[in-house]
Amino acid sequence: MTEQRVSGPEEGGPGNGSPLGGEAPTTTKDSGRESDAGWMGRAIFEPEHDAFRESVRRFFASEVVPYREAWEAAGQPDRAFWTKAAEHGFVGFQAPVELGGLGIEDFRFNAILNEEAMYAGVSSDLFQLENDCVLPYLLDLGTPEQLQRFVPRFAAGELLGALGMSEPGTGSDLRGIRTRAVQVEDGWVLNGAKTFITSGIQADFVIVVAQTASEPGPNSLSLLLVEDGMDGFTRGRKLDKIGHRDQDTAELFFDDVLVPHENLLGRLGGALDHLRQELARERLAVAVGAVAASEATLRLTIDYVKERKAFGRPVGEFQANRFALAQLWTEVAGARCYVDASMMAENRGALSSTEAAGLKALTTELHWRVVDRCLQLHGGYGYMEEYAIARMWRDARVLRIYGGTTEIMWDIVGRAIQG
Repeated sequence: MTEQRVSGPEEGGPGNGSPLGGEAPTTTKDSGRESDAGWMGRAIFEPEHDAFRESVRRFFASEVVPYREAWEAAGQPDRAFWTKAAEHGFVGFQAPVELGGLGIEDFRFNAILNEEAMYAGVSSDLFQLENDCVLPYLLDLGTPEQLQRFVPRFAAGELLGALGMSEPGTGSDLRGIRTRAVQVEDGWVLNGAKTFITSGIQADFVIVVAQTASEPGPNSLSLLLVEDGMDGFTRGRKLDKIGHRDQDTAELFFDDVLVPHENLLGRLGGALDHLRQELARERLAVAVGAVAASEATLRLTIDYVKERKAFGRPVGEFQANRFALAQLWTEVAGARCYVDASMMAENRGALSSTEAAGLKALTTELHWRVVDRCLQLHGGYGYMEEYAIARMWRDARVLRIYGGTTEIMWDIVGRAIQG
């Protein structure tokens, strides 16, 4: 059995006449994770961001990369990872100091975590879900009591959250949600099911979108904080996915779960407005990861085609391959400028839901073209699990689906530009 290598081509592989096609390279190249954020001439970071990136990079090298295969086999990261990350200030740093955070509201720090995850070859879901999706709901919508109850333990890595939106019959169409909560004297009685919930197995609480009105409508959905251990709250299967195998995705079931009144998050009937407010940030985070993953894929492949030979010369010397890589590199450079501008707009509170939807669609579709073409340039080796490009390819596919499908994103943009 060939030893698995996740950072580059296999050393001393089959020679001429291999059924996998062409000559294997004779040296091993890293994926390019060590390349810094200046690869495409970025100018949005300050010295404190550069220092933070170095700290994150060291953390991934020591606390993530050595355990990556074990996490993929287990289908989730080790729980101790979160307390270690929190000790380094990587979890919940946006929270106020009095709630256990660092009071840092600068999306550039969030982006660095997501980018370095991609450069290290792990799912950006690790920090993206908790810092970019779950925590903003608590900080923006939580009551003083909810903030005190959840945020300090969240920032300490003791609590993990998840978002319960998608249902078995309802994906991106949130207005079709059937999970229902009926108000009673002690709170809300919740019934229904959710699926495709990232961190659904490990989560200590789930922000659940549910119908709280008698009839569906623009003000019929609310957000409820469902906590681990509530009677009637159960978890189904840990779903067997194509990619992102180092992060669990689950089914959740609610059977007469009594959710107390104090676990209503935000305004009663205000879920759609709250989701519009928060989803722009989530989609920006997805775009950040998509572009970083595209960069990592191109770095890996450019190194590979310099050495992989076919017909007696490196495959990178063939004009068709040069042109393909040149086009993708240039498109990724353009997407990087769009992402960086959007990050600064987010910091100013000026990133619209329409802009975020378009950005998410553009970058994830581009990422898919990058990984698919780069796998092709690896030839048969690209289809082998021992090569990093295979993992990159399977991890890429879901980005066009989660956070809102490409089709829904284009529909949001199309409706907006036509008034």
